[in-house]
Amino acid sequence: MDKSTLQGLQIGKVRLENNLVLAPMAGVTDLPFRTLCKEQGAGLICMEMVSAKALQYNNKNTYQLLEIEENERPVSLQLFGSDPDCISEMAKRIEDRPFDILDINMGCPVPKVVNNGDGSALMKNPKLAGQIMRKTVKAIQKPVTVKIRKGFDDAHVNAVEMAKIAEDAGVAAIAVHGRTREQYYSGKADWDIIAQVKDAVSIPVIGNGDLLDAKDVIAMKEQTGCDGFMIGRGAQGNPWIFHQILHYFETGEMIGKPPIDVVVATMLRHAKMQIAFKGDELYGIREFRKHAAWYTSGYHNSARLRGMINEVNTYQDLEDLMERVLR
Repeated sequence: MDKSTLQGLQIGKVRLENNLVLAPMAGVTDLPFRTLCKEQGAGLICMEMVSAKALQYNNKNTYQLLEIEENERPVSLQLFGSDPDCISEMAKRIEDRPFDILDINMGCPVPKVVNNGDGSALMKNPKLAGQIMRKTVKAIQKPVTVKIRKGFDDAHVNAVEMAKIAEDAGVAAIAVHGRTREQYYSGKADWDIIAQVKDAVSIPVIGNGDLLDAKDVIAMKEQTGCDGFMIGRGAQGNPWIFHQILHYFETGEMIGKPPIDVVVATMLRHAKMQIAFKGDELYGIREFRKHAAWYTSGYHNSARLRGMINEVNTYQDLEDLMERVLR
């Protein structure tokens, strides 16, 4: 156990207290969930990806995604798109908002994003990707980072090439997910590609993929030498993962999820926050259902509970269900 593994991290002018990063996850890393992860010690909080084109057209729903609270900073705001002018201009338009880092998404595998030439589709077009990064870096004063994948598919593994382009464009750090777009989130993440990127560039490299506990962080550090650790699915239903990892590096003690009563109390608090954030009880509870399924995964009756969660429509319904099934 090497405490220096979780050192602070410098990204441009932004100094992180530690190098544990909450990954940007569409439909997951909204303000309530980010708040919980920050409370558990995440060094950098990443927001849901925001469409540059939707911002250009002043889409009302998109602006809710931009809500940031002071207590969650430092925060990384992620834009996606494939038009260099649009992304750079929107970055400039929103620069006065209280985010600290601007990230460009070049890793999202979802078909409706990829089919528009956005997200991981940019892995197939390094020249365009470079134009987007260069224009955006020049457009704003805040540090610009980029999130990429191993490649688009196994026949086109080009993360090292993309990382060199990013460094040349003035990007301040790069996050690498060790899977191709074709893999989505299946199979095992290839950490060797993260090591190759780390060897190829001098800017900070943040490793992403299959980080579920402190031992995974240690293993990724040993295998890749990366500068930071981005946690995505490992935080779903477990915002405590950041505390668990920090606790291990402080004490050498490996701890799991807290007792069930703490889990339930956090769930109910999260649900209340979700309702307040959405401004509508039914909408908020429906958005929270997936979180409730993640929180309760692995507990007694959890398989049966997941079906029941999908029938919950009010906060009181959720509280009654938790009382009935888990306690």
